[in-house]
Amino acid sequence: MNHVTLEDGCRLAWRMEGPEAAPVVVLAHALGASSAMWQPQADSLTDQFRVLRYDSRGHGASDVTPGPYTIERLGRDVLGLLDALGRQQVAFCGLSMGGFVGQWLGVNAPERLNRLVLANTTAYMGPPEAWIVRIETALQQGMPTIADAALERWFTPAFRAHRPETVNAIRQIILANDPLGYASCAAAIAVMDQRESLRQITVPTLVLGGSEDPATPVSCAEELHAAISGSRLEILPSAHLSNIEQAERFNALLRTFLT
Repeated sequence: MNHVTLEDGCRLAWRMEGPEAAPVVVLAHALGASSAMWQPQADSLTDQFRVLRYDSRGHGASDVTPGPYTIERLGRDVLGLLDALGRQQVAFCGLSMGGFVGQWLGVNAPERLNRLVLANTTAYMGPPEAWIVRIETALQQGMPTIADAALERWFTPAFRAHRPETVNAIRQIILANDPLGYASCAAAIAVMDQRESLRQITVPTLVLGGSEDPATPVSCAEELHAAISGSRLEILPSAHLSNIEQAERFNALLRTFLT
């Protein structure tokens, strides 16, 4: 992993793969994960795209700065990363928390995006009280308890039964995260409400949902699609991490949309 230092001193970890002259697509991960969750996409897309993955502030190999964070802070981190790498305009694909950031960018920095993919995400994930409980759990009990609950939301029972090695690899990613970084990002989600600003998004947008997703159900994807003019909606037979559970279909949709 490489690092850039942002304006507030936070070191953000990133990696970029694929042909130098190819169009850039940024992949933004879920809360509690890291850029490693995008390996199926990196393996598939780097023949045609310059794939830029990064670890969100508080996650993976990036710094854990004092929290709580905000969605705006996480969005400005992306802009700082793009500025440091000299990338003026990119395609952006965010899943779950990454999708929250994608919505913010679509509203506040549309000139930096040529395509936007919002996967297994929503504009509002309240009420805040539920997040307070999760934050306290992370800080008091650590990441193992968080991992157990997350994996039940992230994968269907059938996938967990038939692909235990993949599920365990994701578990290890969750366990490697700092509880403080997780809690600081969770605090941003607790107060997030982007429902009123969605209609300002004019960037060509693909919305992806999972038919078995308990975290951001199909209704969330439908609401995003209804609010974002001209957007395209696709529902995959998966739980929350559709990019892994339905990697082949996810990659095909992504490739078609980006080209």
